[in-house]
Amino acid sequence: MFLGVDLGTSGIKLVLTNESGDIVDTASSSFEVSRPKPLWSEQNPQDWWIGFCTAMDELAGKHTLADIKAIGLSGQMHGATLLDSGNNIIRPAILWNDGRCEAECKALESAVPEVQKVTGNIVMPGFTAPKLLWVKNHEPDNFAKVAKVLLPKDYLRFLMTGDYASDMSDAAGTMWLDVNSRSWHAGLLSACGLSEQAMPKLFEGSEITGQLSQDVASRWDMSNVPVVAGGGDNAAGAVGVGIVKPGQAMLSLGTSGVYFAVTDGFKANPESAVHSFCHALPNTWHLMSVLLSAASCLQWYADSIAKKPVAELLADLDNAEIDRENAPIFLPYLSGERTPHNNPHATGSFFGLTHSTDQATLTHSVLEGVSFAFADGVECLHDSGVDAEEITLIGGGARSVYWRQLLADVLNRSVNYRTGGDVGPGLGAARLAQIAIDKDKTLEQICPQPKLEAIFEPNKLHLDLYAARRAKFTQLYTQLAPLY
Repeated sequence: MFLGVDLGTSGIKLVLTNESGDIVDTASSSFEVSRPKPLWSEQNPQDWWIGFCTAMDELAGKHTLADIKAIGLSGQMHGATLLDSGNNIIRPAILWNDGRCEAECKALESAVPEVQKVTGNIVMPGFTAPKLLWVKNHEPDNFAKVAKVLLPKDYLRFLMTGDYASDMSDAAGTMWLDVNSRSWHAGLLSACGLSEQAMPKLFEGSEITGQLSQDVASRWDMSNVPVVAGGGDNAAGAVGVGIVKPGQAMLSLGTSGVYFAVTDGFKANPESAVHSFCHALPNTWHLMSVLLSAASCLQWYADSIAKKPVAELLADLDNAEIDRENAPIFLPYLSGERTPHNNPHATGSFFGLTHSTDQATLTHSVLEGVSFAFADGVECLHDSGVDAEEITLIGGGARSVYWRQLLADVLNRSVNYRTGGDVGPGLGAARLAQIAIDKDKTLEQICPQPKLEAIFEPNKLHLDLYAARRAKFTQLYTQLAPLY
């Protein structure tokens, strides 16, 4: 068996697969995000380890974990986990959706004018490098203690193996990587007051970075199992659904929203806030547009407004008659936005509320608003000169049949939903682990596209309606942007 570990923002998920690549079982544990100040988003890295151990205990109660041949890691990207010389956590990890360091982004762009050419990206507040500049500027005592900077999944790796290591796809999101040459860039590190000594060693996603330590292995009656580099959550999610070749693309409805397309080399379109990163596979790259809030918008609405479980809201929506033309328009910028606006100050809103607006209609509006934001990102990515032959949906939000159809209508493109598409990065992490061990199989054999469950074609009756509403959605952002 192979184990995939996906360290997400709201929780950790473990995926156990067999030699054929089938999912044997999953386990998960949740944790919270701390928002102590406006624009801030942090987590206690110790919570990640507690969550991992909790989920492992759950699996161990049902399976013989000694049968695991290798472990792969995936995780939320960009987070800054800071360790001192004794490997102690210096401060809470600053997460991908933290927007506090806008000034530091500008300072880094000014200090290293070639940064966009080297990294393929605009420097944005979500990335790791400006976070370290912020710590240097605002918490100098903490910065003086920094001995290692690790991404979230790589801190988990350190606790599992004692190794400081990362993979190319996750490292590409730091703004310290030369994305074309797949190596740390000394000039960008120096501009942040760091050197390569503070960085983890780099590996391709399917390479072994170390072994489970004896203490960790013995806890679950395992041996010295190899731990594989893995990938950032989006790259690993792509591997999990067989998005490994140019022309393939996926749309991920997770906490954040991602449109991901594999490219046949290093390409970039930073002007539209499209990300250009290494894929989790050797000699492969990808482009990516990112929404900072996707399924998290629905979760926020369920928890804070509707006071109902998400599943119940979606079930109600399936049976409701929605006045699509007059429904309120929702701007989904609850954590600011990346593609295409690169605006950490953007906020969410409902426009067009009336006495006749009911709960089901608001649920529809939330899904529609996120879908419109996805359409913005899809267009920006395609403007980079890359198109997709097919789009596969993954992520927890993809479980909603209603949302799948809505996306097809708004994008005016067919979208595919495949078995296991809601497991995502954890499955990809397990497959990267298998690639490292199972040398007798080809990439296509280990990373096939899962069984196609359904194809959602655009409903021609809705195309004009959604085009008109999307134009109003765009106009609303333009009008409100000066007020953020």
